Amino acid sequence: MADAAARQLQYEYKANSNLVLQADVRLIERRSRDEATGEVCSLVGKLQGTKMGDRFQRTKPVKAEERKVKRQKRDEAQYDFTRMKGATLLSEGVDEMVGIIYRPKTQETRQTYEVLLSFIQEALGDQPRDILCGAADEVLTVLKNDRMKEKEKKKETEGLLGSLAEERFALLVNLGKKITDFGAEQKSISAEENIDETYGINVQFEESEDEDDEDTFGEVREAEEVDDEGEEARDSTAIHAENLVGGEDAEGASGAGRKKDKSLHPLDIDAYWLQRRLSKIYDDAMVSQAKAGEVLNILKSAGDDRDAENQLVLLLGYDCFDFIKMLKKYRQMILYCTLLASSQSEAERSKLRDTMSEDPALAKILRQLDTGKNEDGDAAGESGDARGGASMSIRSQMAAGSDSSATIMGGNRQLLDLEDLAFNSGSHFMSNKRCELPDGSFRKQRKGYEEVHVPALKPKPMGPDETLVPIDKLPRYVQHAFEDFKTLNRIQSRLCKAALESDENLLLCAPTGAGKTNVALLCMLHEIGKHINADGTINADEFKIIYVAPMRSLVQEMVGNFGKRLRSYNLTVSELTGDHQLTREQIAATQIIVCTPEKWDIITRKGGEKTFTQLVRLIIIDEIHLLHDERGPVLEALIARTIRNIEATQEDVRLVGLSATLPNYKDVATLLRIKPETGLYYFDNSFRPVALEQQYIGVTEKKALKRFQVMNEIVYEKVMEHAGRNQLLVFVHSRKETGKTARAIRDMCLEKDTLGQFLREGSASMEVLRTEADQVKNGELRDLLPYGFAIHHAGMTRVDRTLVEDLFADRHIQVLVSTATLAWGVNLPAHTVIIKGTQIYNPEKGRWVELGALDVLQMLGRAGRPQYDTKGEGVLITNHSELQYYLSLLNHQLPVESQMISKLPDMLNAEIVLGTVQNVKDAVTWLGYTYLYIRMLRAPTLYGISHDTMKEDPLLEQHRADLVHTAALHLERSGLIKYDRKSGHMQVTELGRIASHYYCNHGNVQSTINC
Repeated sequence: MADAAARQLQYEYKANSNLVLQADVRLIERRSRDEATGEVCSLVGKLQGTKMGDRFQRTKPVKAEERKVKRQKRDEAQYDFTRMKGATLLSEGVDEMVGIIYRPKTQETRQTYEVLLSFIQEALGDQPRDILCGAADEVLTVLKNDRMKEKEKKKETEGLLGSLAEERFALLVNLGKKITDFGAEQKSISAEENIDETYGINVQFEESEDEDDEDTFGEVREAEEVDDEGEEARDSTAIHAENLVGGEDAEGASGAGRKKDKSLHPLDIDAYWLQRRLSKIYDDAMVSQAKAGEVLNILKSAGDDRDAENQLVLLLGYDCFDFIKMLKKYRQMILYCTLLASSQSEAERSKLRDTMSEDPALAKILRQLDTGKNEDGDAAGESGDARGGASMSIRSQMAAGSDSSATIMGGNRQLLDLEDLAFNSGSHFMSNKRCELPDGSFRKQRKGYEEVHVPALKPKPMGPDETLVPIDKLPRYVQHAFEDFKTLNRIQSRLCKAALESDENLLLCAPTGAGKTNVALLCMLHEIGKHINADGTINADEFKIIYVAPMRSLVQEMVGNFGKRLRSYNLTVSELTGDHQLTREQIAATQIIVCTPEKWDIITRKGGEKTFTQLVRLIIIDEIHLLHDERGPVLEALIARTIRNIEATQEDVRLVGLSATLPNYKDVATLLRIKPETGLYYFDNSFRPVALEQQYIGVTEKKALKRFQVMNEIVYEKVMEHAGRNQLLVFVHSRKETGKTARAIRDMCLEKDTLGQFLREGSASMEVLRTEADQVKNGELRDLLPYGFAIHHAGMTRVDRTLVEDLFADRHIQVLVSTATLAWGVNLPAHTVIIKGTQIYNPEKGRWVELGALDVLQMLGRAGRPQYDTKGEGVLITNHSELQYYLSLLNHQLPVESQMISKLPDMLNAEIVLGTVQNVKDAVTWLGYTYLYIRMLRAPTLYGISHDTMKEDPLLEQHRADLVHTAALHLERSGLIKYDRKSGHMQVTELGRIASHYYCNHGNVQSTINC
């Protein structure tokens, strides 16, 4: 039955019908009615509100836009003044420091590292960041050493930072535990070093379109590129010569851009080309200077190009591929052109030229140097940077006989890079390559440092016709100012006639303490004598005398000195500084104004103050070597303004310059319009009242913390050399450091049992010091006085400072540790002066900088007591790399250079506001009165001027016009002036007037406007 049923089922419909799949209509997308079918359709009625081309968009190549944005961001970052907000100990960049092991990898460890640096700063005092970071490396190395016990770690740490309480050490251990990425970098560094030593590095540079991202040669950007930026470029905060439009005449009416050429020409390379290029990579001028020397040594000593490439990569890092590629490509050109430009003698230069002429490749470079032509015969102006050959067409026009005045007033001017021309290291710039030491000098190599001893110069004997001028031989009205003197000294006697009997300008260069102040007083008395009536009264309303001093403390000292000496003349001596202002009535009632350069510059900038300035008959500029400082442009502007005013009004104003060090005194004499035969007086160190024996100690240790420790040991050794025999002044550069250094010396004496050499037990001095210590308010001073040690700084009370000065003058205190306030404000000499370190914190720059020449000269000027000593001793402790600078400075071999290019736009704005400059021609004439112009003529290559340019334009009229044109464009971009490029006329704006009167920098003004 079952089988029959199965057979029956096989004949049913379902079994015999077609098995067709059924589609699910829910999943099928239906076609729209208006969907295009491909048939031709009419557009009538469908195009409403638009026309052909309405949606056209102009685009630029993506890569070009990316390069422009990258360049703008780089420029903005370079001139961004807001980035200093919220700065920390790490703000200057740990990555840029050399020799630092640990660098934080994460935000958390970076914050912990900052706390650790603050902890170390409290222990070591105010020290440069490399010392703090070096100490952090040493501390972390100890704390991370698992093989050491806690007691051993504490002992090692105290050896680095001094004694630590248990809770302080526990805090330090916790900070070390939070730093979790210490040691990772050491492993990677060691691995890389092993690879480098075993296999070497061969870096292959590929040609890339992005190589134009960096303006390698500082060329001026094409005009249409700047125009395309539109209003966005006008709002930019970056003020840079590369971003400025050179005017319609710069590129021509057609608007065709100049083709950029990246080839390097020998004329582009001077003695400081490497340093300028590296200063764009390293912000610190000292680092860039050191790196430039190392790069030059690599180019000279490397065996082949590959070896040079490897060494350069290891030195400069992997981020400088473009620059390293250029160094590799032009290795011989850069090396030999730099050596030629920096050669110190004609014999050395001739030897180099002979060497180059023997090699065909080098001979080609030599021909390019001599002819100014490229290999294809084109002029050097077709390539290279904006400073060198780009102005050859202008020079050739001038050589062809074109009218120079028309050229200057016309639009044929070149845009320069002022940043590239300025000296990045400021007052620390050193143009001399060698320092010749006096006879008898010698060097000593010690562990960790090197000593250079310079003997004291023997005083020159009196000449046969040389006599000291007795005070009673002076005019009667002069004698009242010299009541406490019997005779003038040698220098004053030589200048007595020129100072008292002549109105001629004077320049006196003499050592510190040689009596320059009395020479200035003689010049004042000569001017006063011209206004004495028959009855002996003085017409005080007929004249004014200006004494310009660089430091406020020196101003106060001079006010007290002159006020006391001139009291019998019923003349008013007043101070004019940032701390002490004078009203119009007070200025009118004052005959002798002692002020800082900036204060007198502000007064003379304002045309409405001529009622006071027209009465000035004598201007004395003390420490005129300040021209080499970053404040030097102010002095240049003052002198140029005064001389131009003399020529315009025909009213005589006598200029007197005083200086302690001035190797190129003839250049400064030219600036002051001095006759060398009768107005120039130069005296070397043999005319010091007390001969000075100098010691220069350069610490050779590479690790920063080790340098710090070696300095402390050296100070102790030098102090012990004079213990019990002579008094010592130890100068440090922060208030906290005074107490730390004094305690460190005392503790080392206690440890080595040498304290008894300073004061004998039961001596009168010890009893006096113990008695006075009970009355002292300063805790550190109270602790140190009984041992014969003391400190002195501006943070102490006036009573404590006076007590220290009196005790030191009475020879009770043996060792006095002080800041520079004692060098400037108080005349307190000692037999031996020690300067511990030469780095001082500069709040304006927000970093540690090298000590200025003024401070060093003033400090060492305190060595030697005229009443007691036949010679004094000065000891300067610094880094080994700085030895040559200070040797040159203190042995009269550091040429004074002009720093005006760095401040040229602001100086030009002041003259435009005053009305003495109205166009480019006036500005070129004004520049001819500055020290910058004198130094450009004396050392053209140092200021970026080629020898060919000097031959074609010996008066540098076109170069001055280029400088003025660039500065005017900076001012125009800042909104301070209106500048007509074609005619050269300049018109001041209200904003420019405010910037001039209130001493505002043009860059800061633009930054404020753009905020």
